[in-house]
Amino acid sequence: MTKKISIAIDGHSSTGKSTVAKQLAKKLNYIYVDTGAMYRAVTYFALQSGCFNDVELNEECLLSKLNSVDIEFRKQANQEQGEVYLNNKNVEEYIRDMQVSSRVSTVAKLPEVRKKLVEIQQKMGENKGIVMDGRDIGTVVFPDAELKIFMTASAKIRAERRYNELKEKEANVSFEEVLANVKERDEIDSNRTHSPLKMADDAIKIDNSNLSPTEQFDQIMKLVEEKIN
Repeated sequence: MTKKISIAIDGHSSTGKSTVAKQLAKKLNYIYVDTGAMYRAVTYFALQSGCFNDVELNEECLLSKLNSVDIEFRKQANQEQGEVYLNNKNVEEYIRDMQVSSRVSTVAKLPEVRKKLVEIQQKMGENKGIVMDGRDIGTVVFPDAELKIFMTASAKIRAERRYNELKEKEANVSFEEVLANVKERDEIDSNRTHSPLKMADDAIKIDNSNLSPTEQFDQIMKLVEEKIN
């Protein structure tokens, strides 16, 4: 008989964490939580609330409104994965553009924002059977997770992946802009004072620079099977 576990997937931006987390959740019939989308939702909230002056965040403005932020994932009957709702509004299509991407690390580094979202995330994982990806899942949110994965790839390859995604959406953005954004996010994520991006001591590192999606999934699924059987 297989047992339910918690799977924590951390790593750099645009490494495909969400893609493989969704695949695992579907295969295992687990709940999938995209923590990155939660931080993006708060960033979108800050933009809509006038808390940004161009790229400069007015922290006091956001923190004064933080208690009014409610985030949940809703899954429709015909959907494989849930979509992000911010205060009862589906914001899935708004939180993936460059306007949000270029500001999310600034919002995510605030201790008050991280504390609020970590509390929500830990509540979601109380009953196991969950796959969660982000920046500090194995170190902060689920330090006792049975399986911890840390995903990485070169900045150039990650930027190419992100650029191709944006071009498919007909976004007006250059590769140089995307590469600069990837490097900037790495710098902010790795050096922030509160919950910096780092690999947990007991995490397994997966460098997918030269792995196909199938090869990556098969490699991680073997690790999962070792834990649940």
